[in-house]
Amino acid sequence: MKFSRKIILIAFDLLCYAAAAAVYYLSTPLLGKIEQTELSVYFANCLILFFSMFFFRTLLKIYLSIWRYAGTGVYARILIADACGGALSVIITLLCSTYRSFWDFLVLASITSLLTLGSRFAYRLLYKRRHQLEGEGHRIPVAIVGAGQIGVLLANELLCNRNSNYKPLFFIDRDTTKVGNRVLGLKVYAENDEIVNVIKAHEIKEIFIAVTNLDSDLAGNFYERYSKTSCKIKVYDLPLHEAEPMESAKGKRGVLHDFSIEDLLFRQSLSVNNSAASYYYRGKTVLITGGGGSIGSELSRQIAKCAPAHLIIFDIYENNAYEIQQELVRRYGNKLKLSVEIGSVRDRKRLEAVFSTYRPQVVFHAAAHKHVPLMEHSSGEAVKNNVIGTFNTADMAEKYGVEKFILVSTDKAVNPTNVMGASKRMCEMIVQCRTDSKTDFAAVRFGNVLGSNGSVIPLFRRQISEGGPITITDKRIIRYFMTIPEASQLVMQAGAMAKKGELFVLDMGKPVHIYDLAVNMIRLCGLTPNVDIEIKEIGLRPGEKLYEELLIKTETLTKTENEMIFIETDAPLSRAEVDEKIRILSDAVKASEDGLACDLIREAFHRTVPTFKEPEEVNRNASASEEMKQANEDAAKQLTFAN
Repeated sequence: MKFSRKIILIAFDLLCYAAAAAVYYLSTPLLGKIEQTELSVYFANCLILFFSMFFFRTLLKIYLSIWRYAGTGVYARILIADACGGALSVIITLLCSTYRSFWDFLVLASITSLLTLGSRFAYRLLYKRRHQLEGEGHRIPVAIVGAGQIGVLLANELLCNRNSNYKPLFFIDRDTTKVGNRVLGLKVYAENDEIVNVIKAHEIKEIFIAVTNLDSDLAGNFYERYSKTSCKIKVYDLPLHEAEPMESAKGKRGVLHDFSIEDLLFRQSLSVNNSAASYYYRGKTVLITGGGGSIGSELSRQIAKCAPAHLIIFDIYENNAYEIQQELVRRYGNKLKLSVEIGSVRDRKRLEAVFSTYRPQVVFHAAAHKHVPLMEHSSGEAVKNNVIGTFNTADMAEKYGVEKFILVSTDKAVNPTNVMGASKRMCEMIVQCRTDSKTDFAAVRFGNVLGSNGSVIPLFRRQISEGGPITITDKRIIRYFMTIPEASQLVMQAGAMAKKGELFVLDMGKPVHIYDLAVNMIRLCGLTPNVDIEIKEIGLRPGEKLYEELLIKTETLTKTENEMIFIETDAPLSRAEVDEKIRILSDAVKASEDGLACDLIREAFHRTVPTFKEPEEVNRNASASEEMKQANEDAAKQLTFAN
């Protein structure tokens, strides 16, 4: 089909050229007075010009374009190709002594170019008009927010696609130079307070957001404005930057998706592709413990993109490890050297076997128990897996000459109020104390990860789909959020920058009230909070506090070359001090092995982690905390979607 289309286009252009040559020949002042020798020279020159022009058209890939989607760049390439063909013809005819007149080549090439451009333009108009008329009655009327490059691409696709269910009626834009004008025949309206009435007057059913660099603030503004229209709101994602030319969209496919809570909460993720961080992992042997988990599997995907010499995934849960293994095999095949090992970081012999066999150069330690209520009940397992597991893995890294060891930590390690947070703070101490090692140890600390196993947003979605209620522990509770790709790429950035014992933290942005999160998610589903879906408070869980500590406090942090990443500057303990703390915790675990009681372990954490506090102590004064004040101020400044 593609080949036959090219043949048809070339044949049509040949007819255009023949017509141009005939018209020029018949209109020449020498009509009827040209001798046979002159006619043969004219014919030879026409052939030379034809092959020269079509050589350059082929070289510039004119016949690979899909003309119903063609932009100005394709038309410009036709003119360039024909101009180059004309110049080449002059040179060839001069060398072959068949040169008659520069005027011949100029006029003939110009007529051919005009016929070609005119035919292509007419085709576009007819195609668009034809498919606009087809199914006019059943198409859904939509408005497109953004009359820039992305919006134009979307509108053109909807107008030209005969299978489209949507009919764009107009654009909405803030650019005053576009407002009042027409783009692709569609009027551009100003995005102001009157736009809601305009949308209702045109009976718009859906609104498509088609802008570049859609961050959480801009998304919130859009949703606040257009949710008043009762229209369904969607976002158009296309991998194209504003600075790129229209032609760079060729081969890329945009996707329309429902406006989601992710669009409202989160900025664009950090990217390490084609960066120094990405280059660091190229050709390296990389081991990821917990490689089948939420963060570990995304780390595996990101590392695989960097062309490592060998990627080793180590996980105790074989189902998760199998899933990421199959995904990477499908995507990369034999291009990625991949190994998957099943085992626990608690098992030193198993770890040693893996390290001695593969000799990794970089280790990402993501294996951990992370669920707060479960670890409150099974605190001995938190010590065994998180603390002892980290100690074992760090020991193997030193023994087998690993270049860099990166611990995945959490904001719950900041002044922890639960066993899980305290255990992760101990893991940080284990990493930070090894400043004398040949291995560069570092830790990366971040907040709640969107979409990870057991996180709040998948829970809320499931509860909404079941008809409610949405359960929250306390209306006052706030949390910091980030996406899985952002978390994993932060870890990779830290790994590339790590030197000795650093504790990297991320600028997490603004804290989010979990109650507002629940309200917004219900409204995004087209439902009314506490009418269609109840929001029910169930009380704080064991070890839970109303807020997590603000990670970014500039007076205690050092900036890095990445404006989103900082380094905590607290002084590390000595190895001997950390070893003593591990001994205290290990003794508490042994003393508790005969039962499920965890009081001894909790007491041991109070002795080993000085910042460990009881949640009641922290929650009692939560309203005076900097984090709660900031969250309340932000809520007061902005209208929530419930209004």
